[in-house]
Amino acid sequence: MLYPQSNPFRQCVDLSGFWDLRFDPGNQGVASNWWAGFNDGRPVAVPASWNDQFEDWRDYLGNTWYQTRFDLPWGWDASRQHIRLRFNSVNYFAEVWLNGVRLGQHEGGHLPFEFDIAPYVRPEGNVLVVRVEGELKPDRVPPGNVPADSRYMFLSQTENNPPASFDFFPFCGIHRPVLLYATPRQAITDLTVVTDIAGHAGIVRVKLNRDEGENSLARFSLRGTNVHAETTGNDAVLIVPDAALWSSDSPHLYDLTVELARGDETFDRYTLPIGIRTVEIKGDRLLLNGKPIYLKGFGRHEDFPIAGRGLVPAVIVKDYAMMKWIGANSFRTTHYPYSEQMMDLADRLGFFVIDETPAVGLFFAEEGLARRLELCQQYTQELVLRDKNHPSVIAWSIANEPHSWLPSAKPFFKNLRDLCKSIDATRPVTLTTYIGIGEESFECCDLVCLNRYAGWYSQSGKIDAGAASLSAELDALYEKYRKPIILTEFGADAVPGSHAQPPEMFTEEFQAGSIAAYIQVLRSKSFVIGEHVWNMCDFKTSQAVQRVGGMNLKGVFTRDRRPKLAAHRLRELWR
Repeated sequence: MLYPQSNPFRQCVDLSGFWDLRFDPGNQGVASNWWAGFNDGRPVAVPASWNDQFEDWRDYLGNTWYQTRFDLPWGWDASRQHIRLRFNSVNYFAEVWLNGVRLGQHEGGHLPFEFDIAPYVRPEGNVLVVRVEGELKPDRVPPGNVPADSRYMFLSQTENNPPASFDFFPFCGIHRPVLLYATPRQAITDLTVVTDIAGHAGIVRVKLNRDEGENSLARFSLRGTNVHAETTGNDAVLIVPDAALWSSDSPHLYDLTVELARGDETFDRYTLPIGIRTVEIKGDRLLLNGKPIYLKGFGRHEDFPIAGRGLVPAVIVKDYAMMKWIGANSFRTTHYPYSEQMMDLADRLGFFVIDETPAVGLFFAEEGLARRLELCQQYTQELVLRDKNHPSVIAWSIANEPHSWLPSAKPFFKNLRDLCKSIDATRPVTLTTYIGIGEESFECCDLVCLNRYAGWYSQSGKIDAGAASLSAELDALYEKYRKPIILTEFGADAVPGSHAQPPEMFTEEFQAGSIAAYIQVLRSKSFVIGEHVWNMCDFKTSQAVQRVGGMNLKGVFTRDRRPKLAAHRLRELWR
């Protein structure tokens, strides 16, 4: 699903702004025909979560109705164009109506979905209504309200408010832009780009998908190159002599332009920035363009005051500026896919990304297991198809911290690994776990990703003992699986402004000292290929006795992006 763009053959309009909203705790909206349009709505910002916009509805996750009205731009014609409505992220469940006609539904936040609205759209006075709900249920992904049962979960969070089985707030709403766009009837629908290197030349293989219809000529070009192109129908191979390769130090992007033409007349065009690079696991190393790389960076969250999980472009720019300042070169999209704007800037700024599905906190009780697998398959396919052309994406992560000690877990993840590889065979596949050496699913992964907090949740307050425990566990993990290891989470909570000497838990000194001790261990292991601190910034989570102010305080920056002592210590270590 190509991101909409505007050019002489395509047009795009952003419907973001102030919409109408009605909460529906009594579930009366469907019976009351709110889907055809409703009155008495209150203004709500789109994109943004609803939870922090209204003081009386912060913890509400149930049925909520959005509404906006729009006219078609001048010159748009539903009789000769595809006119589509694209939602970039609605969390968690969305049902959509246009002018009283039900367009369809989508389950799962964080990934885009769209509808062809040409049969139903009017030149003016269109009424768009969306029902959204994010209730926490055991058969959803991520799951919530999971029964307390030690056979399935290490720690039940049913006593938390809201009762999520994951440690971040379950924000609800329309979180990313809603786009109205038009394309020609016989249009480019998808592009798949795979790059390789042969000596000093770059090889760009392009596969084109297009609407069925009359035959037309496809033309492929890379701006600024003297490229040799071999084209066969919808496939092309472009040879770029003396190619400028994409890397973190030099994130060079080429503009790939694909055109469709009838004779000499072009009728559709799409331009896609691409980076020429290769990624592979070889022995204990992760190689980019044949050279070893070491990952320094974070897990992070799309989380900011008031907007919740909603897209805030200025925050994206600020976060990249902070990562550059501190010396990071990478991040994992914990624990769901990030916005396409975030991914575009990763390409442009040269950051490595481990791209993760929303499969966090999975458990393997038989009840609901088939449904959870179906959702994970959907998310995996949607993620890989969305992000397959980003040079910044160097690996796929199919889950975070699954409670996977039951026998059904391993075939579950093998299924997802195989699906991932069937769509994109060019990148490593992994999952991230807290289980460690008992994570049998590592057998079907290309690399090992471990989250560990010895010295915090275990051996609490003992930095040296925690570091020694980590060292021994890393050696045992490598001995068993013989695969490169990334420590994808480590750190400690720190209340901003809390200090102690000698360091104590929850002080800035303890957080900085714990992170530094872990990094010293990681740098001593030749098979460790990366270190991702948890977390980049403090973030909102469910209320619980261990969460002061409903916040996870493991950020090395505060939620409003002010550095703690650990940020300065990391800058010394990473730069």
